[in-house]
Amino acid sequence: MANKSLVPEAKDALNKFKMEAASDVGVTLKSGYNGDLTAKQAGSIGGQMVKKLIENAENAMKNGR
Repeated sequence: MANKSLVPEAKDALNKFKMEAASDVGVTLKSGYNGDLTAKQAGSIGGQMVKKLIENAENAMKNGR
């Protein structure tokens, strides 16, 4: 399967979300290639993104959405 977004309009929102998560954990991302990140840094960004997604889902369930 090709690396193609099902919803191309979501790309900017996902990039913004990733930048916010990186900022939350103290990792500076550059626009474009970030292959110089350590596995620990990349993992902390992904972990923060998952944490925020879970919090949003829990809040949506509490609010009946």
